[in-house]
Amino acid sequence: MNLWRVLFGGEEMPKVAVLAAVETVNPRMQATLDAAALCKMADRGQITGCVIDGPLAFDNAVSSEAAREKGIVSSVAGNADILLVPDIEAGNMLAKQLSFLGGAEAAGIVLGARVPVLLTSRADSERARLLSCAIAALMAQARASGEIL
Repeated sequence: MNLWRVLFGGEEMPKVAVLAAVETVNPRMQATLDAAALCKMADRGQITGCVIDGPLAFDNAVSSEAAREKGIVSSVAGNADILLVPDIEAGNMLAKQLSFLGGAEAAGIVLGARVPVLLTSRADSERARLLSCAIAALMAQARASGEIL
């Protein structure tokens, strides 16, 4: 079972944008260092099953025009399927902006635990809660089948 195909269909690997406030590595900004490390891990085959690039600012991740304007050459920039944020505060703000201002659907889980942990908001719709349960069940199935650790 390919979790990405189950959720979104198609054969293409998801494009992951590792977000930071800027699109260049800056040793004084931890999010840019983390993004660079994740990309290097992907280059070495330590992260597989996706195309990953970063650091990317939000505009570069979602707008091809913004990426072009800044001279960013990347298959992820402007075409991100997944936005990876540097911390829970950034993730919370981004998710709520996308939901409340952009009408996006949401599902929330915490990664890295032994069992799926749902992460929902008191303001989430019934559908968002159901989607969170669905993705948690898919993650548990993928873990049980050995597709993910």
